Amino acid sequence: MKKLGGMLCTLILLGFVLSGCWDRHELNDLAITVGVGFDKSGDEYLVTAQIVNPNEVASKKGAGYSTPITTLSAKGISTLEAARKLTTTAPRKLFSSHLRIVVIGEELAREGVAKVLDGLTRDHEIRSDFYIIVARDTSAAEVLKILTPIERIPANAMFKTLETSEKAWAPTVSVRIDQFITSLAEPSTDAVLTGIRIEGAKEKGELKTLLSDTAPRTQLHYSGVALFRQDKLVDWLNENESKGYNYIKGNVKSTMGHLQCPQGGTLTVEVIRSKTKVKGHVINGKPKVHIHVFLEQNVSEVQCEVNLLDPATIQELEKIAADTLKSIMNAVIRKAKENKTDIFAFGEAIEDASPKTWAKIKRDWPDIFAELPVEISTEVQIRRLGTTNNSIIIRPKE
Repeated sequence: MKKLGGMLCTLILLGFVLSGCWDRHELNDLAITVGVGFDKSGDEYLVTAQIVNPNEVASKKGAGYSTPITTLSAKGISTLEAARKLTTTAPRKLFSSHLRIVVIGEELAREGVAKVLDGLTRDHEIRSDFYIIVARDTSAAEVLKILTPIERIPANAMFKTLETSEKAWAPTVSVRIDQFITSLAEPSTDAVLTGIRIEGAKEKGELKTLLSDTAPRTQLHYSGVALFRQDKLVDWLNENESKGYNYIKGNVKSTMGHLQCPQGGTLTVEVIRSKTKVKGHVINGKPKVHIHVFLEQNVSEVQCEVNLLDPATIQELEKIAADTLKSIMNAVIRKAKENKTDIFAFGEAIEDASPKTWAKIKRDWPDIFAELPVEISTEVQIRRLGTTNNSIIIRPKE
């Protein structure tokens, strides 16, 4: 009898543990949201959701949708109110666990993004592995409507393009929600986000015919890096300045660049390795920063007459490369000082060097940063010349 009672108790306890998936979601009841955009519309926020049309992206043929995605928009006093209003037009529950990209309109970014991002950080369904970008010279809603021919889901295309370009092309930077929030909260650094533009006619980018064009008339193009002071966009870095920023931050994994040959023409080099050291100093109570960048490069293309087998020529090219690198780094530092935005975390370097000094100056850091002495040293080594030693345009003397 005791044995039977023990078994009954065990079964009852198992019933509490194995109570089923109380929070389950049926796939047929969900609208998979892969992209979200935030814009300002008068006194309200405009929230746009990019939703996957499941039948269109499935392997089976004969889908009934005309495009692989649908975009829905709604306005509200808060972003979460606007998001809930989307349920009045969406036949399924919006599901954001697969979110890949968040786009912020430039107008809203200039007013401030802290309030907009608060709801994203609180939602338990949203993971933190998506990227944030700024719609440059346009709205987030317009960006999310543009179709992409190679990657059928535009949000996935923006996500993958940003990752690929960051690895192979230095002027872009991928920023996740947790990284961005951390930068906004730190008094010793300011945040940056990559910008995205619409190239071509916006209205044609929304049509399915774009997907059948061999040369799409409308494209999404990453362009520049946005500077933030606190949570407000204040300025844009151009391509060279964006590259200089990534060199200072040590983000450059690989990129291409060109040098001016001593006798005219250009020589293209590929950066295969970079290493950056940022050191803060406090001398007589005054802060100072020293940056050292080391690069390894390979010669990729020669469009000038130059003798690459001569060690003196290689040394001259390395000096030209080092001076060019220093120039683009100085350019981005000037732009950041003009806007009083410490996007390089120089404040952290000063704090590491002298916590007492930092405690005294941190309140006035934007003004101090604008006048901060920054010393730059660069070192470049050319490692390989490729399978052809010299330029093919050099003819042997008869």
